[in-house]
Amino acid sequence: MLYAILKLLHILAIVVWIGGMVFAQFFLRPAAMSLEPAQRIRLMHGALQRFFAAVLVAIGVVLTTGVWMIGRAAKDSVQAGLGFNMPLDWTIMATLGIVMMGIFGHIRFALFKRLSAAVAASDWPKGGAALASIRTWVSINLAIGLVIIVITLLMA
Repeated sequence: MLYAILKLLHILAIVVWIGGMVFAQFFLRPAAMSLEPAQRIRLMHGALQRFFAAVLVAIGVVLTTGVWMIGRAAKDSVQAGLGFNMPLDWTIMATLGIVMMGIFGHIRFALFKRLSAAVAASDWPKGGAALASIRTWVSINLAIGLVIIVITLLMA
């Protein structure tokens, strides 16, 4: 039962992260393009600030639950007298997930910092450039996230 609850939390955290990227890229950003630069950049800054806070929590949940589930599977295998070889789909998922977390770190702690500074200074060209960089890296992270989903579902 505990394993099922942790798996549920793991998947829900991923839904928040991946779903948020889909929403921002394909719905919020295109709708915001009709706004003047100052309004658009302030809107995106506020939305991303809230989303990035949620992603930090989601990453904590994904890491905690993922490590626990892998550890539990390894412990159960060893206690049953078997060796533990992590399944290939788990290895891919964990590796690409860590890559995604690194990319998110760059987005949140470098690129978003530039956006925040531009908003504080009302420097809309720099804000637009920061948003463009964020959009590029979010697209990369979204693609990686979708690859993880496809691989784990097709290999399961």
